[in-house]
Amino acid sequence: MNASAPVSARPVQSPSPTDRTRLWAAVAAFLFVPAAVVAGILTLASEQASRCVTYGEQCTPGLPDWLFGWSAGLGAVALLVALAAPALRVRQAALAVQIFAEATALVVILSHA
Repeated sequence: MNASAPVSARPVQSPSPTDRTRLWAAVAAFLFVPAAVVAGILTLASEQASRCVTYGEQCTPGLPDWLFGWSAGLGAVALLVALAAPALRVRQAALAVQIFAEATALVVILSHA
C-alpha cells in the first residue's frame, strides 16, 4: 500500500471564513452607481452648475473626462481581480485599488461644478 495520498485526493485549502475581500469588493461596486448618481445631483444642485446649465455662464472645465473613464475602468478591472484572484494579498490590494479608483471617479464628477 502507498503511505501517501495521491495529489488529486489531497483536500483543497479553502479561504479563511473571516476573509471578506470578495464581499467588500462586490459591495463597493454595487454602491458606486448610487454614489455616482448622488454626486451628479449634488453637482447640478450647486449655484455655479445651475448657472452654467441655464445660461452658459461661469462654466469651469473641472477635471478631464478621460480621468473618469480610466478610473472607472481601473475600478472594474480591480473588481474582477478582487473576485477572481486566489491569493489573499492580491485580493486585498485589488480591493484597495478598486476603492481608490471609484473615489477618483466620484471626485471627477464632483469637480464639474
